[in-house]
Amino acid sequence: MEEMNEEHADQTLILTGNEVAAWAARRAKVHVVTAYPITPQTTVMESLAQFVDSGKMDSQFIRMESEHSVMAGMVGASMTGARTFTATSGQGLLYMGELVHWAAGCRLPVVTTIASRGIAPPWNIWVDYSDVLSMRDAGWMIQFASTHQEIFDSVIMNYKIAENPEVMLPAFVAYGGFTQSHTAKPVAIPGQDRIDQFLPPPPRNGWPHLYLDPDRPIVHGNIMMPQQEYMEFRFKIHETMMRATSIIKETIRDFKEIFGRDYHGLIEPYLYEDAEYLLVTVGALAEQAKDAVDSLRRRGVKAGLVKLRYYRPFPTEDLVSLLKGENLKAIAVVDRSTAFGSPTGGHISSDFYSVLRQTGKEITYLPAVWGLGGRDVTVEDQVGLFEDLREFHEGGQIRAGKNKLIAGTLWVGLK
Repeated sequence: MEEMNEEHADQTLILTGNEVAAWAARRAKVHVVTAYPITPQTTVMESLAQFVDSGKMDSQFIRMESEHSVMAGMVGASMTGARTFTATSGQGLLYMGELVHWAAGCRLPVVTTIASRGIAPPWNIWVDYSDVLSMRDAGWMIQFASTHQEIFDSVIMNYKIAENPEVMLPAFVAYGGFTQSHTAKPVAIPGQDRIDQFLPPPPRNGWPHLYLDPDRPIVHGNIMMPQQEYMEFRFKIHETMMRATSIIKETIRDFKEIFGRDYHGLIEPYLYEDAEYLLVTVGALAEQAKDAVDSLRRRGVKAGLVKLRYYRPFPTEDLVSLLKGENLKAIAVVDRSTAFGSPTGGHISSDFYSVLRQTGKEITYLPAVWGLGGRDVTVEDQVGLFEDLREFHEGGQIRAGKNKLIAGTLWVGLK
């Protein structure tokens, strides 16, 4: 009776971020989990192994010999029409890179959580989004979860998005290694019946475009000559990624209707309507930055924030609309990752700059990088960034201090 209540009753549990990811896979009723441990992701797989071993989760749990094999297993299982899940981080994601591209090329709705960490060398296992953003051009949807609750809800929503016949693309849900993966917070876990109402099972006879069925033989993945449709396959992935924005928004609305939690869309603005100085960033530091904005507002500074929830597809239309604000003077876009040699030093700030150019507006733009390798970024640091942004707008300079403007990018808290 207790186990039955655990499955069907709504619960609020104190869980680490990794345990939340495992609970989401459990509630999504995934058919196949492929597993290989890597810090700080390992406890996702430990939790799933316990669920399967105790009979609380009816899934095939397959231990693999490497991350490359983990994603190969995801591809093979998903080709049969199975709902699949795995998790990784850092070097493990890099090792599975070949098959990451394969999953997108096959248009398979695999969902994978990333407990993001710094890339070696030197070795680092703390939060840094350089790992997941190194896969930005692989054809996967990429979303950042800034709270423990958002980890759970995002995994559930991304299955519905990825398995939509109009999408059929894989999805990453990324969150901070150790800052989110190993800290514990209260999380609302809906009962299985409510999840089933929102997330229907996959079609019984496989995905509409690709299946492994001896009664319906097809050819897939063999070589294509230059005059054949290789280019068209790539075009269709890009076209679908752009079209997915409307399906993401529709899914978020459906989720709110059933569960009451509103994730707004691909972006979440905060006090931006009359903002003169705007900060754009991702993950848990975006959530923390609300405190910095509140602090500045109390001092009379018209500060605002945009939390970027999705990076792929990039929320171009939403950002162009937002940038029409008449009061807006200056914007800082902050990456917790590095894109070496790019015009702005970071992945998101480079893409954002192209959006800013589309508006035709003269707005002071300051790309920045912070918190690499898990380095702490305090609310005071975030307030200081707004002060730097205002000084940069007014005089083109940054005050002397621990933030350094180098080659057009502000490095926050650089030693």
